[in-house]
Amino acid sequence: QTDTLRLDRYVALTPDSRTKPCLMFVFGGGFVGGRRDNASFLSYFEYYARKGYVVVSIDYRLGMKKAMQAGTLSEETFPEAWITTLAMATGDLYDATAYVCDHASAWGVDKTRIVASGSSAGAITVLMGEYGICNGHPLARQKLPQDFNYAGVISYAGAIFNTQEELRWAKTPAPMMLFHGDADRNVPYGTIGFDGVWLFGSESIAEDLARRGIPYWFHSVSDTDHSMAWRPMRENRAEIDAFLEKLVFGGQRQAVETRIRPLDTPRKPKDFK
Repeated sequence: QTDTLRLDRYVALTPDSRTKPCLMFVFGGGFVGGRRDNASFLSYFEYYARKGYVVVSIDYRLGMKKAMQAGTLSEETFPEAWITTLAMATGDLYDATAYVCDHASAWGVDKTRIVASGSSAGAITVLMGEYGICNGHPLARQKLPQDFNYAGVISYAGAIFNTQEELRWAKTPAPMMLFHGDADRNVPYGTIGFDGVWLFGSESIAEDLARRGIPYWFHSVSDTDHSMAWRPMRENRAEIDAFLEKLVFGGQRQAVETRIRPLDTPRKPKDFK
């Protein structure tokens, strides 16, 4: 049995013979739902298409949905289902990336300037995609062009899943932009570990990149929930533009940390369950 996965391409209808950067997007939905053409994302896609990007929003298989539909999901089977889910999503991201590379000439895409972005489950997927590339994951070696890496990664409330209690990078990762609210109850802001596996949220990833001297931009908002999975695509385009212009395509080696504390937002519990 095979799945048919699709992608949507957004590009400005103005003649331009120059190759363009590509902004890929992976939707969220807890690996149980979501759509690549969700109307709430369209202004984000159109904004970057007008700025000269080829924007590609992709499908991927929803592993948790499949496990729920099969009736096999339980507390005991969750860890295995989670690992399978991440492998499916990451493999589909790699397939879509390879498809973009294969069509780069026809689409006018510069293969060295492909940026991966994602929301929530999609943010986990793009972070796992980068982590897999840098650590020689078999799916990355199998599906992607040799020596490929993303030019940058933008994560809207994402995390990296790992079976080791610290992050390890065999190759230097691309510059990353990490958005997160410190009261997120869906995806951890810091690090959580259980049964020999760990989830590293944006704060932990930023701390790790800082220690390694790798360019990143960490945008943290206190007393804010999982809404950071979609709000920045509407509210923080100036910061995203600056990240792309300076750290990704400008080659500036900077660590930028923006910490927002809304003065009129009530305190929210920070402990992740």
